[in-house]
Amino acid sequence: MSPHSTETRITETLQQAYATARRHAGAGDCIVVLHMGAQHSGIALGLGPEPDLVKLLPLGAVRTAQEQFRTTPPTPLALENAIQVVEDVVMPLRAVIPRAALLFCTDAAVREIALLAGVVPAETVRLSLETMERLFNRLIAVVEGSPAAHQGLPETNSFAATLLILREFMHHLQFAHIVVLHAQ
Repeated sequence: MSPHSTETRITETLQQAYATARRHAGAGDCIVVLHMGAQHSGIALGLGPEPDLVKLLPLGAVRTAQEQFRTTPPTPLALENAIQVVEDVVMPLRAVIPRAALLFCTDAAVREIALLAGVVPAETVRLSLETMERLFNRLIAVVEGSPAAHQGLPETNSFAATLLILREFMHHLQFAHIVVLHAQ
């Protein structure tokens, strides 16, 4: 797939997810929609019916796993290096995302993360930063040698990369929670 068609597809996904999130947010709320794809991720940000900003990010579950993790599960050093790579992409977003913004997502992978973290399944789920951090600590236990099955986690590096990207995004951009909606 060409880079242009990938960008178009991610932009279309973000536009649709933004419209879904806007229906769940208040009229004056600034919303941020996060979409994590296999090779790229993106955000849509705005106050109105259309996003004011759509930005593609060079992060993706498969891409990050392939570029950063040489073993399954990743080593502690590989996880630390991946954290730094993701931070380098996420931190500049602090300049464009207002502190009061609400975070939304329609990704199935983020819904899976919320459910693995113990959030009760529902049409709309709300995953707090604290709950997500507890799940991330379970991933760290796997990286340090605990079997993934004992932690109740998938044994794939793409899962580890998705959780890592979500964690860095929420942690460094100071989102107290993410609302996960079904895509419409």
